[in-house]
Amino acid sequence: MDIQWWEIRVDYHPELEDSVFWRLQEFGCQGTAVLKEERGWVIKGYVPNLEITSVDLAALALWIKQDFVLAGKNPPVVAWQLIHEEDWASSWKQHWQPLDVGDRFSIYPAWIEPPSQSERMIIRLDPGFAFGTGVHPTTQLCLESLEMRIDETAPNQIVADIGCGSGILSIAASMLGASKVFAVDTDPLAVSATLENSRLNQLYNIVVIQGSIEDVKAQGELLDGIVCNILAEVIKPMIPDMTAITKPDGWLILSGILLEQSNEIVSILEKHGWTIAVLWQREGWCCINARRS
Repeated sequence: MDIQWWEIRVDYHPELEDSVFWRLQEFGCQGTAVLKEERGWVIKGYVPNLEITSVDLAALALWIKQDFVLAGKNPPVVAWQLIHEEDWASSWKQHWQPLDVGDRFSIYPAWIEPPSQSERMIIRLDPGFAFGTGVHPTTQLCLESLEMRIDETAPNQIVADIGCGSGILSIAASMLGASKVFAVDTDPLAVSATLENSRLNQLYNIVVIQGSIEDVKAQGELLDGIVCNILAEVIKPMIPDMTAITKPDGWLILSGILLEQSNEIVSILEKHGWTIAVLWQREGWCCINARRS
């Protein structure tokens, strides 16, 4: 039987990306994708057309628009169309092709065979439902920052990836030479994706934990560095704990922060003894690199 699927399209504001993903997953979407178009960022979700009606989709669109209005943003365009069973799985994947990031990484979707030889480190990735394909500027900024923090002159570091998503940053840290990486996320789907992607890249020094920074503290190890690509409102209350579990010469890479939110994050970091080494920005997002004073 040819099952049809609804393809749902949301033109979204970057600050509300997590909100859109949450709405789509709660609605029952079994695949999501982020892509950049000329007019801006788009999220697509895919849900089987079993008991879903146009009335249900209209209600979903209303919820998403209400989320934007409550956040003080203009409501997005939400649209949907029916596609066939054989098309849905590849529909979102066709938008994601191999991508070079920074000076050292190439990101390859799991369904595309990478070259047998490459001067770059190849990260193979199947994000499943988890955030993190390397396309979003916050992920790219974090990957480029990791290149600066972990290299042949500073190997064997213990690193934590808070909000690991697909595991892309944990995998990058491991490939660059970290001796151990704690990958932590509250979402069980992200935990599953990170485990699978670690195995896909044949990396076995990534300790995957379902939870948050408190669960990293419970491991009882001081960290050389932390990378955290979430959202500013989630990062702010974690800064004291980040400080407590890093070594006196430790480092932080924080992203998922809108440019207009960066001054507040910088102020909190400085109050907790951090010095801002560099602040990069791209497409309205910024990435803060800090070191212990």
